[in-house]
Amino acid sequence: MAKRLFDLIVASLALVMLSPLLALLAAMVRLDSPGPVFFRQERVGRHGRPFRIHKFRTMVVDAPSRGLPLTVGEDHRITRVGGWLRDRRLDELPQLIDVLAGDMSLVGPRPEVPHYVAHYPPDLRERALSVRPGITDPASLAFADEASLLAAAADPEREYVERILPRKLQQAADYAERATLWTDLGVLLRSAALLLRGGRP
Repeated sequence: MAKRLFDLIVASLALVMLSPLLALLAAMVRLDSPGPVFFRQERVGRHGRPFRIHKFRTMVVDAPSRGLPLTVGEDHRITRVGGWLRDRRLDELPQLIDVLAGDMSLVGPRPEVPHYVAHYPPDLRERALSVRPGITDPASLAFADEASLLAAAADPEREYVERILPRKLQQAADYAERATLWTDLGVLLRSAALLLRGGRP
């Protein structure tokens, strides 16, 4: 209950305080390339329930048909403004809407697409999906350079499924079992520091 109340208060205040910035970013996305301001995609939420996540659109409209459901290095599908938003993690800000809706939390395991959740071992799946997914979490901080790691791999999807995903999933399961409001505050502070560094680890 305390975590949900904290999420509601902080997300509400953040949306009000950041509304001028959000409006500016929305205009930039709209003017930069044809298509909607928001990118919405099905993700797997708490207890395996699907929901549609909100992000500022950072790729061309037909990006899903042009490649993997992963971002690999300097992905050719990323727009000019989209690259700038991704570098600074600003494309994630619309997920404050998902926090208010109850689909997400400020801090929690990052929600995956069903394609990759299918690779979760049953025991880790149950633990990782026992809490609301979040905008940020320890695994997101640990793998802030994920796109670069994938770009260096001969087979990016295999690298993700066999090496990166299991480590992220273990961290997600550990978070679900041990998280407190205080540890969440620590993750938020570290995430804010990452943003202030321009999204660079």
